[in-house]
Amino acid sequence: MMTDPIADMLTRIRNANEIERPFVEMPATKLKVAVAKVLLEEGFILGYRTGKYVETPTEGGGKNKDFQEVEKLGEPHIVLQVFLKYGPDGERVIRHIERYSKPGRRVYQGYKEVKRVLDGLGIAILSTSKGVMSDREAKKQKVGGEILCTVW
Repeated sequence: MMTDPIADMLTRIRNANEIERPFVEMPATKLKVAVAKVLLEEGFILGYRTGKYVETPTEGGGKNKDFQEVEKLGEPHIVLQVFLKYGPDGERVIRHIERYSKPGRRVYQGYKEVKRVLDGLGIAILSTSKGVMSDREAKKQKVGGEILCTVW
């Protein structure tokens, strides 16, 4: 059992980004997919997809593992693939990604108290009553919530 799946997701992204992997895989949940969607909307990743690996027999008697996309997350062994983004010279787009609210210390803020990350160059990802969104979107919709992580 994992106590903090969001911290695990961020650590996987941080580690894959450090060694310049094209994508990273992790077990999929609705919250992780929502965080990946915010990262995509804000331009920090190239994309994401959910699916599972299906073994197909080959002519030589071996097996191929093919990735089959799925929309429904309730099935077992669903994987979330996050495709990382790099600049033209290989520089990282995600320079820093960090968990803010933790299981032992939850951080909730109203939309007026949410501070800009790195003078607006970064984002905070919030879990609100209207879904997971960036700090800019939360201020626009005038809704506060739990600050999951910061990215720049």
